[in-house]
This record gives sequence, C-alpha cells and structure tokens, in this order.
Amino acid sequence: MNLRFLHIVERNFLVWRKLMIPSLTTNLADPLFYLVGFGFGIGSLVGTVNGRPYVEFLAGGMLCYSTLNSATAEALYSAFSRLKMQRTWEGILHTPMTVADIVIGEWLWAALKAVLSGSAILLIMYALGIAHGFRPLVVLPVLFLLGLCVAGLALVMTTIAKGFDFFAYYFTLVLTPMSFLSGVFFPLQSLPVSVQKIALILPLAHAALLSRGLVFGDDIPHPVLSLLLLAVYGVIGVAVSVRIATRRLHR
Repeated sequence: MNLRFLHIVERNFLVWRKLMIPSLTTNLADPLFYLVGFGFGIGSLVGTVNGRPYVEFLAGGMLCYSTLNSATAEALYSAFSRLKMQRTWEGILHTPMTVADIVIGEWLWAALKAVLSGSAILLIMYALGIAHGFRPLVVLPVLFLLGLCVAGLALVMTTIAKGFDFFAYYFTLVLTPMSFLSGVFFPLQSLPVSVQKIALILPLAHAALLSRGLVFGDDIPHPVLSLLLLAVYGVIGVAVSVRIATRRLHR
C-alpha cells in the first residue's frame, strides 16, 4: 500500500511544531470562553435543555464545532497558502510524490489537527466537571471522522479558489448556516420541521448527535447512518479535490 501521503503529514507537523505554543493556547482559551460565557451565562437564563443543564448540552455541540473550525481553517487558509502563495505543492511534485499524495496528506493532517481542537474542548469539560470518567474519550474517533469530512469539503474550495477572498462565499453560504442549523447551540427540535429536514443532511448535525450520545449517553437516532454520512462526505470531498488539483497543477 502506498503511504507516501504520510510524508505530507510529517512535513506539516514539523512546520506546525514551531508554532505549537500559540496554537495550543488558542485551542484552550477559545473553548474556555465559549463554555463559561455561553454555557454558564446563557445557561442561567435557559436552565435545562432536553433534561440536561445547558452547559452540558452546549459542551457536546462545542466538541464538534471546535473540530469543524480547526479542520476548516487548516484545509482552507493553510492549505491554500501552501498551494498558491508558497507554491509548496508544486515543489513537492518534483519528488516522487503525486497530487493525490499531497491532497490526501493535507486531508489527513487537517483532520488530525482538528482532533487536537476537539481534545482541548474535552479537556476543558473535564476541568469544569462537565465530563467524567473514561467514557467521553470514545468521542475522539468521531471527531477525527468529522475532521476528515470537513477537511474534504474545504479542500474542494481550496483547489478551485483563485484567492483568499473566495472563501467568504464558503463561510457565508455553507459554514455559517451549518453552524446555526445543526443543533450545536440549541436543539434541532426547536427549528421548523422543514428546516430540521435540511439540517439532517448536514454533517455537523449528525456529529453533534453522535457527540452527545457518546459523551453523555443521549439517544442517537441512527448512529450507523450518521457515521456513514460523515464518511461519504469526506471521501467524496477528497476525491473531488484530487481531481481538481490534478487539473490545476498539470495545466
């Protein structure tokens, strides 16, 4: 089996390691502000959601929201910088690496980095007494799958973009609606039925359901279907990205 794409993961890790301290600080500070500010602040007004304190409900969604943001940032801005601005991808193609190796390596790296952000949220949950025992750790593979899903979609945007301004369309038309319609900050049941149906085709909604089920024991309506949907989004995304990037780099 060809594992050359792991060299891309290693290369990106070595670069990131130089910026590890500020990166880890951000990963820990942002979740803390969200959980304390929204969880306890708004939670004092909301009370409980589905029989659970709002801070717990929010924390289950924030695990996925933080993972989504990290994977998106890495697969959009960082990957595009290496593709367009630094022309790192072109340089790598002078080695025995292929376009597929590069894109798959970027995809995997973005997902791994996203798990780090999700882990930071989980660490904060333990520190605040929201999570207990070893059971919540089972959510980490789901966060990795969500990272692959989101990174695959983001890499499609990266490979077709001409400049950073293009990403505004993706944030406005895809990420922002998905963030607010996927049950991260409030239950899906509070939305109109027609909007709920739209939300259930969004990967973040399924990731949030899986997250709360694995961490807190909430009911997961269709766990296998949710996992398959995340996987399909990710595989289709990276396959399309490889195809577009090949045309772009070889024309």
